[in-house]
Amino acid sequence: MQSILAKVQRFLQAEDGPTAVEYAVMLALIVAVCFVAIQSVGTQTSSMFDDIADDVNTAVTQGGFE
Repeated sequence: MQSILAKVQRFLQAEDGPTAVEYAVMLALIVAVCFVAIQSVGTQTSSMFDDIADDVNTAVTQGGFE
């Protein structure tokens, strides 16, 4: 019984476990921020290319390129 208590006490005093959990939480937050940023940039880029395509189509249908 004392062996189990000693192991539990060592586990609670060790800082490796909490440090690993903290790094995992930080990594999860960084990944979440990256996903949001990539999605935002992707949406803006898609919108920009749609606007360019509309401008090109308008120019072609109005005879801007001859």
